This record gives sequence, C-alpha cells and structure tokens, in this order.
Amino acid sequence: QVQLVESGGGLVQAGGSLRLSCAASGRTFSSYAIGWFRQAPGKEREFVTAITWSGDVTYYAVSVKGRFTISRDNAKNTVYLQMNRLQPEDTAVYYCAAVVGVGTLTRVDAYDYWGQGTQVTVSS
Repeated sequence: QVQLVESGGGLVQAGGSLRLSCAASGRTFSSYAIGWFRQAPGKEREFVTAITWSGDVTYYAVSVKGRFTISRDNAKNTVYLQMNRLQPEDTAVYYCAAVVGVGTLTRVDAYDYWGQGTQVTVSS
C-alpha cells in the first residue's frame, strides 16, 4: 500500500501558476500509476491528468491540456503537477491518487489510494 500527501495549493490570480506535489510513502512506489483529480463545490470529482508507472505516457483532460504538466521523480517518491495560466474555473480541491499498473487512468474508480487533497483557488 501507499500513503499520499498533497501540497502546494493556495490562492493565485487568474493567469498565474502553481506547482502541486504528491509525496508518497510506502513500498514499490515506482510500480504505481498516479493520477490527479479535482473537485469543485457541488461538482463530481473529475479527471485532470495521469502518468504511468514508467513515466513514459501521460494523459490530460481537454480542459487543462497545454496548461498543466504532470511529471514524476521516483527517486524522491514524488509526483508534480505544474499548473500554468490558471483560470477561475480551475478552482477546486486537488487530489492525487495511486494504482498499481496502468488501468483506465481517467476514471476515479480505477484508483485504490487517495490523498487528502489541497485547495487551489484562482481569483479573477
């Protein structure tokens, strides 16, 4: 199993940037695919981006493609989410999640482990 802790959220003006981190503890971190999801008040949790165990393949929601970048550093047991050109509609609690293997990484129900989330607020 793996434990996940998100950090890096905060308040930023529209057009600004934030970098989120997902720090993992536990065994065989490199064997886990990692996804980022977000949930705004009154909305379902939605897929943002994901990266495979190898780091070779990434997936992005259309709404963030070209603005957000996911990466991982297995030596540091950490996955990053670089968010650029943020907009008010990006405001949400951001969660990272982990699953062994690849699976269908755009689906919430594909993941076995979740962090507690970090708040991102984008002001206009």
